[in-house]
Amino acid sequence: MNMRNIAIIAHVDHGKTTLVNSLLVGSHTFRDNEAIRDRMMDSNAIEHERGITILAKTTAINWKDTKINIVDTPGHADFGGEVERIMHMVDGCLLVVDAYEGTMPQTRFVLKNALENHIKPIVVVNKVDRPNADIQKAVDEVLDLLIELGADEDLLDFPVCYVSALNNTSSMDADLSTQVPGMDCLLDLIVKETPEPRCEPESPFQWQSALLDYNDFVGRIGIGTVRKGGVKVGDTLTDIKPDGSTKNFKVMKLYTFFGMNRIEVPEVNAGDICGIAGLPDMGVSDTCCAQGVIDPLPLLRVDEPTLQMEFGTNTSPLRGKDGKLVTARVIEDRLYNEMQRDVSLKFSRIPNTETWLVAGRGELHLGVLIENMRREGYELQVSQPTVIIKEIDGRKCEPFEDLQIDVPNEFVGDMMTILGERNAELVTMDDDGINTRLVYVIPSRGLIGFVSNFMTLTKGYGIINHTFKDYRPMIKGIVAERNIGVLVATSNGTATSFALQKVETHGTMFITPSVVTYEGMIVGEHRYPVDMAVNCTEEKPKNNIRSSVKEQTIVLKAPRRMSLEACLDYINSDELVEITPNSIRMRKRILATADRKKFDAHQKALREAEGK
Repeated sequence: MNMRNIAIIAHVDHGKTTLVNSLLVGSHTFRDNEAIRDRMMDSNAIEHERGITILAKTTAINWKDTKINIVDTPGHADFGGEVERIMHMVDGCLLVVDAYEGTMPQTRFVLKNALENHIKPIVVVNKVDRPNADIQKAVDEVLDLLIELGADEDLLDFPVCYVSALNNTSSMDADLSTQVPGMDCLLDLIVKETPEPRCEPESPFQWQSALLDYNDFVGRIGIGTVRKGGVKVGDTLTDIKPDGSTKNFKVMKLYTFFGMNRIEVPEVNAGDICGIAGLPDMGVSDTCCAQGVIDPLPLLRVDEPTLQMEFGTNTSPLRGKDGKLVTARVIEDRLYNEMQRDVSLKFSRIPNTETWLVAGRGELHLGVLIENMRREGYELQVSQPTVIIKEIDGRKCEPFEDLQIDVPNEFVGDMMTILGERNAELVTMDDDGINTRLVYVIPSRGLIGFVSNFMTLTKGYGIINHTFKDYRPMIKGIVAERNIGVLVATSNGTATSFALQKVETHGTMFITPSVVTYEGMIVGEHRYPVDMAVNCTEEKPKNNIRSSVKEQTIVLKAPRRMSLEACLDYINSDELVEITPNSIRMRKRILATADRKKFDAHQKALREAEGK
């Protein structure tokens, strides 16, 4: 059978996973009576809820007499490192572009990766039925982007297919009236334009691990493309590590992919994408060759973490009330298992504590891990995210990011003021009469606390995108701290309407009556830039004195709902987020009010001494 290996790449939310759905359906991979859900490749519950792909996934379909291996890639910048490695597995790609939004920051990133690996893209203009879509503008922007990225002339004459992945229609013409049900024209285009796999069937076996999966029964599973020869279950292979060291191991399991299934097979031949199990410490970039053959492939780049947080066992008075997995041992085991499949995640235990430094690619990357642990029954507490500082050529350097925001013109002044205070450097500014696109280069520190407030600042009309750029010398003066105070509970107990009626006059509440609170828990936001200790458990005095006026019903304002991401963005360095299966609470590191006041006074004295 003929074979094609392709990746689907795009900016976040441009419809990659929905397109895979349509390709699976259009190729008749499923039975006619089989129930098919939306975005089948997003197997994780969080992926479905948020509408994003977190980890790359492999599938395959048969079209006519050709097997097409498809790798669905993440679109979000925090998971962009996988896109780079996947480009080494495939020989072609579908570049999906939203017909309304056109090219976006992550479009540039993924297209640049494709060009660096000499892969010619097939442009898929998606959402052509979307109101106000400008199909020709989207195609022109792709051409401009290719020219800007220095693509070879032969790549500028790229094939284009126009689709509505949601409605499962496609056409080779930009005219909407030519759209027909199914993805036949796109599937034919893939077979026609994508070259066959670059492989040598007659040579000794060679394969490189580009992705990792994990299974409790067989351990790590490396996923990659067979470049030379073939392999059978039971064969002995030589694994070559990035540092040049070698180790022999026996192949326990071989897997290929078809539809929604990972299929166990007895052998795999050159050109196919497969998973290999049998080596406990299989790593990304490892090359496996026939026994005794030392023929390593070029190393693949693994993105280094840029953000870190403290993960610790829950130390609040409510420890163990919700979750069953609360000890240091089970949390450390969970982090270790996560690191087996996620190569961009690193963690290390802080000596003599039940706290770990966990480093990842960004707030979303770490936030997804925390949310998964919460749903699995873990209890833990986490700190404010901080950027990872590196020393380069004797200078302290911090990560910088490309930031692109699209906002209505009325918000431009406010955005420029806020970003200027965060040491963002304006690169370009384009005004179309209604909206303005601002492109900045900003220290990653400057984005902490900004992203979660962006939608509020723009009343829901703004669009924000950011991608890692590089490390640059550290800038002084950026303080990624909240400049408003909080309301902190002074007692343990259940919050009452009587108490909250008094407390809410000082700011905005985060809790409602009947919520269990404890000393040191953050219950609201103060209206002034200082913290305030408040009593949330006070009850109405009980006496036999009859009131001269009719008893009035207590009416409270609606509290502000704080999601996990909002809490992580909100807290300061002296605060933590407590996560349990049923609750997300913010708290002070030092719970006792008196001890906290002493500590704050001591810190203030130290700052004043340094100032002198």
